[in-house]
Amino acid sequence: MAVATLDLLKADVPVLSELEADLGGGDRLCMLPVVRSTQTYQAFRISPTDTNRIVLLFDPTVTNYSMTVCVEIFDPGGGTPYHRHRQADEMFFVLRGEGAALCDGKEVALTTGDCILVRPTGMHEIHNTSANRLYLLSVMVPNEDFAELVRSGVPAELDAEDLAVLRHQPLPIATLP
Repeated sequence: MAVATLDLLKADVPVLSELEADLGGGDRLCMLPVVRSTQTYQAFRISPTDTNRIVLLFDPTVTNYSMTVCVEIFDPGGGTPYHRHRQADEMFFVLRGEGAALCDGKEVALTTGDCILVRPTGMHEIHNTSANRLYLLSVMVPNEDFAELVRSGVPAELDAEDLAVLRHQPLPIATLP
């Protein structure tokens, strides 16, 4: 699939020109976007025995902003430990699969398309309740050293199924759950 690209560095391309004029200049309005592709993704397990892998998409080392965006890939039966964040909001969006979130003692079923927000200090865990992998898009703001914890873990591989989900491609019929 071809992807159109913009040459944002061309001097003759007006970017937000009318809005810039209205607000007195564009230096504060627009910055070059940070773009990543699946060829650059790295996956990690926080510890060798973890049942989930984390693919960092954006974190402070890439964006210079205190947030982490990642895809968490849970093996069947896998999950996170019960934990909390002191200051961070954490949002999970189910890209594919089925699981459950335990938040402050209450369990909520999750399936493809569901979204959950965990506020700071909320005790929570996510676990995969199915025989197939669970894929979650996760956003944490502020970072609270989460990206650093992930990067200090064990590098992990991404297989064809993982890449198909990350690229939002349909899986061949033989591999569908």
